[in-house]
Amino acid sequence: MDSDLNCAPDVASCENAVAQAVVTPLSRAAIFLVLTINSGPDDCSAIRSLCSDLGALVRAVGVRDSEAALSCVIGIGSNAWDRLFGDPRPANLHPFREIRSGVRHAVSTPGDLLFHIRAKRMDLCFELATQIMASAGNAVSPVDEVHGFRYFDARDIIGFVDGTENPQDEAAMEATLIGKEDQAFVRGSYVIVQKYLHDLDAWNKLSTEAQELIIGRKKLSDIELDGSIKPTSAHNALTTITEDGKEVKILRDNMPFGRAASSEFGTYFIGYSRLPSRIELMLENMFIGRPPGNYDRLLDFSRAVTGSLFFVPSATFLENVGEDSPAAPSAVPIASTSDPSLSRQKDGSLSIGSLKGEISHE
Repeated sequence: MDSDLNCAPDVASCENAVAQAVVTPLSRAAIFLVLTINSGPDDCSAIRSLCSDLGALVRAVGVRDSEAALSCVIGIGSNAWDRLFGDPRPANLHPFREIRSGVRHAVSTPGDLLFHIRAKRMDLCFELATQIMASAGNAVSPVDEVHGFRYFDARDIIGFVDGTENPQDEAAMEATLIGKEDQAFVRGSYVIVQKYLHDLDAWNKLSTEAQELIIGRKKLSDIELDGSIKPTSAHNALTTITEDGKEVKILRDNMPFGRAASSEFGTYFIGYSRLPSRIELMLENMFIGRPPGNYDRLLDFSRAVTGSLFFVPSATFLENVGEDSPAAPSAVPIASTSDPSLSRQKDGSLSIGSLKGEISHE
């Protein structure tokens, strides 16, 4: 592999790498595209070309309204990394690890590429997604596409403010961007995405006070509940983790989505971190419990129907990607899923369907 592709031989240039638009203010609109790379002889070359052209695509679409702050982050799945780039690999890149505990299941679903598109206007997001798919052409198959919207005053579809504890500015970069611990991939990041569907009818039957105890915050004011009344199973309690006595942050940019006529109401979870293990621990606390059995009661009303982990290389890495790269290892599968109900249709999309009639509150 050419040294300018991965910049591993030149640590100094890696340390000066420019990050992708991971640390970005919350937007009004977003599109989440998850794709798999097809197995044709030229498909990986087409995707490498798309990687190097992505910055130009964003600029070409975004210049139409610079105040709309159009941005796009691309993430690469574990199997796709081997096919596209080979060694060296990001130190902590691996497929998303499913979690099972009773009826709760954090599923692992296919995903070679993630495009996280954000702007103040949905039309710009849509145009960029269209240009990305045109550029990828027949090299990819769609797995999932979600159009998210900012809901009132940054609330999720269940009515609570989302992302209150997000780190800001330097703290956000510290939480999300890789440093010298993986010098070949400085300024990269890891991202985990999950698509959650909510049983909104059952949720809305709860009193506001009961909902607040599940979330750990006041619904109207967004003030955290006092520790004397907040359950240890509260969502914000289980997703708070510490290392060496210090709270560790991740960066969330969750978005509501839905189809009212189909009774589909959901939250698209997306979390960035310099270590995927931090998000994985949060998910273990939610699905298994801390201690085991003391799980997140929000999961009585919400279920994850997708789950994927990606590495986000620096923008500098992407700009230096060329079409030539080692051939894809024949033993590397394109994608796999642990949930047969999420098998891909002939068009490559997940057989998720609508929420109506699919969720029962237990």
